[in-house]
Order: sequence, then structure tokens, then C-alpha cells
Amino acid sequence: MRTDETGTIMIVDDTPANLKLLDRMLRVLGYQVFSFPRGDLFLAAAKTSPPDLVLLDIDMPDLDGFAVCHLLKADQALKDVPVLFLSALHQVQDKVRAFDEGGLDYITKPFQLPELGARIRTHLKLRRLQRELEAANRDLHARIQEQGKEHSEVQLAMIQALAKLAEFRDDKTGHHLDRVRRYCRILAAKAAEHPDFAGTVTPEFVTLFTDAGPLHDIGKVGIPDRILHKPGPLSPEEFEEMKDHVALGARTLEEVQERYPRNPLVGMGLLVIRHHHERWDGTGYPEGLEGEATPLAGRLMALVDVYDALRSPRCYKPALSHAEARTLLEEGRGTQFDPRILDLFLQVEEDFDQVFQRLSE
Repeated sequence: MRTDETGTIMIVDDTPANLKLLDRMLRVLGYQVFSFPRGDLFLAAAKTSPPDLVLLDIDMPDLDGFAVCHLLKADQALKDVPVLFLSALHQVQDKVRAFDEGGLDYITKPFQLPELGARIRTHLKLRRLQRELEAANRDLHARIQEQGKEHSEVQLAMIQALAKLAEFRDDKTGHHLDRVRRYCRILAAKAAEHPDFAGTVTPEFVTLFTDAGPLHDIGKVGIPDRILHKPGPLSPEEFEEMKDHVALGARTLEEVQERYPRNPLVGMGLLVIRHHHERWDGTGYPEGLEGEATPLAGRLMALVDVYDALRSPRCYKPALSHAEARTLLEEGRGTQFDPRILDLFLQVEEDFDQVFQRLSE
């Protein structure tokens, strides 16, 4: 029996066999489990003792899963409880409606138990992290009221902790975040010297971009291992699922921004998360923005991200030398990258290489 799983999970499904299977599996993993054959019974129990996560069927009599999720999210005390839909419905409109009602994930029956277990662990980690961030932000807010100033070092520690969670999933060297921070500072400082960017890239921009850059891939905590660590090319369907890490990461920070809309570090974090996969020619994702429609922070982050990815070994590719990485980056001039930003990189490329040499295993 595993002992590293914690949390209370409520299952809502009108099929006894499904309840029994899920109950047994989750208890073996070490979770506390409560099962309900009807949505109204679940809602009453959740009001009394909110769970850490809900597994919710859709096709049920009386209250279907959509209605149950809607009522759950309408309750102020329960609106942040993560909901994973488990359903035999596989139409796109069903999945879209599930997310519109507030679901965080959608798994089609019949499901694979290892994948379900992995997704549950991921969403529970995200939920715990959200609570830690909320608690830390509440504490920070109280300190600001008492002392009349912001504790930026505490704020930065929270951001770094959030980024570390993503690094744990996708990087084994332990130095990826340190490299990204240094790349961001080098490139942003150089951008401040460019006449096209000088008005935007202020000293505050450089600091915020440096501190927020490591957040760019936090959404990868929600991507299944079978995709994240696949030792070969992704299928078109897998690539579409991989692209979800942008939305997952943005959604995590948006919840913080709702509480602290004037927080500049969170705002910068959202920019790098949302836009670091856009391309200069408009063929990137998630919005397909072209040219300067992509915010400058996203264009800078795109080059930083690709450089470190090229230099780093992965399960699906070997590490490239600095010269090989530079050649591939130059091939992206005017298509993947803003030509001016590529020129900035070429002016500081030796600094990038030195950072990688110092912070690599």
C-alpha cells in the first residue's frame, strides 16, 4: 500500500459497480473515500465536510453531473474544490460544457486506472499548492497592512516554490530554473538598450521578467507522464494535450490575480505563461498571435525557453551544443522569433553559454 497519498475524495456515480471499483482503488492508494449514488446526497455531504477532490459522473437521473458541478461552484465555500468528470460521453460539446461548468479535467470511460491515479495526484498537488499560496498571500497581506510595505522576498519565495513543482515533473538536473532566471535577466537587460524596447523594458520590467520567467511551464504539472516523458515524437492528439499546459498554468495564476489584481509579479507571470509558445509568424499557440501582437515578455521568453530546451537532454532527444542550438535559433528568424530579439541573443550568446556551462550536471 502506498503511504504518500493523502486527501479526501468524493465519488458521485449512479452505477454501483463504478463506485465499488473506484472506492477500492482509491483506498488502496491511501485516500479517504466517500461514495454517493446521487448528486443531492453528495452536495449535502460536501457542505458538511468539503472534500479535497470530486470524481463526478455526468449521465445520472434527477441531477446530472453538469447540474451538480454548477451547484457546487455556486457555493462560496465549495467553489474551489477541484472536479474531475468521469463519463462515457465523448462528444466534444460534452467536454466543453464540463469545463464551462467548472470542471478541471475530463476522463472518458472506460478509463485506465494508472492514468486516473496520476491525474488525481496532480490535481491534489495543485489544490494543496493553491491553498498554500492562498495562506501565504493572506499572511503577506496582513503583514503589508501592519507594516505598510510589501515583503517582496516572501512573494518571490512563493513564486519559486510554484515553479519548482513544474521543474520536478519535467527536469532532472535541478538547475533548469536557475538557468532560466539568468537567461531572462541577461536578455531583458540587453533589450533595455534597444531603441524599440527601451520604453517598455524598464528596470522594473527586467526584475519582474527575471523573477517570473521560471513560471512559464508550471502548467506541466497537469500533463500526464505518458506524454511528458514519452521517449519519441508526440502524436497530433498527444501534442494537443501537451498544449493544455499553457491554459493550466494560466488558470493557476489567474486565481491568485483575482485576489491581488495589482500584483505586478503575478501579472508578468501570466504574460510569460500565456505567450511563450506564440510565434512571430502567427503559427504558435494558444492564440496564434502574429508579430508584436504577442507581448514582449512572451517573445523574450520564447527564445529563452527554446534555447534551454535545445541545450538540455530529454528522454526523446540528446543535448545540443551551444553552436548547434544557435544555428537552430537562427533558422527561426522571422518565423519563430522576433528578428530583433534574435539579434539581442546573438550579442549575449556567450553569456548564455557560460550560464549553461556553470549550471549543468
